Amino acid sequence: MLLPLLVLWIAVSKEVLRLQCVIHIRERKQNKFCPFSRVPNSLVSYAGRITRIHMALLNRRLGLSLTHLSSTVIQRHFSITGARQAIQKLTRVRVVDNSALGNTPYHRPPKCIHVYNKTGVGKVGDKILLAIKGEKKKALIVGHKMPGPTMTPRFDSNNVVLIDDNGNPLGTRIKTPIPYSLRRREGEFSKVLAIAHNFV
Repeated sequence: MLLPLLVLWIAVSKEVLRLQCVIHIRERKQNKFCPFSRVPNSLVSYAGRITRIHMALLNRRLGLSLTHLSSTVIQRHFSITGARQAIQKLTRVRVVDNSALGNTPYHRPPKCIHVYNKTGVGKVGDKILLAIKGEKKKALIVGHKMPGPTMTPRFDSNNVVLIDDNGNPLGTRIKTPIPYSLRRREGEFSKVLAIAHNFV
């Protein structure tokens, strides 16, 4: 109980000295009388010295290293985890086969305009409708950024393979690895799996 109060007292003392420094500087700029005019100009370094003295005294009295504790109290944790990106309407995707549309350079990546399932969120093995180079083409999802079930790979991009209305791939080769889980549905995607060379 005593230790958190001491750390709080140190933080409050440092904040008071910092506020005194701010008031002193503002009053000097306005050429007015300052009640803290006798306080040294280097109040920031003074506050730092006071804090170090407090820490040294506490270390001697308590026999504890408060450096780690104070840094833990003051440190703020910010989440830097990226948002989970599922494949849904208006999601940009990457064509990973060697079809004519997939190899043609485009200014804007292909965009999903429809997902052929009830949830509206596409996962590996789902079919979607793309808008690519001013055309509408069906595609099969073979990888996405969103984390999937256990032992399912997560990719850096949302990967698709262009197919026709009958499910036949428009290309003759898939340039990136595809999830091994698609092999369980080999009867449905046998023609797509036939042009894949690497599985993960």
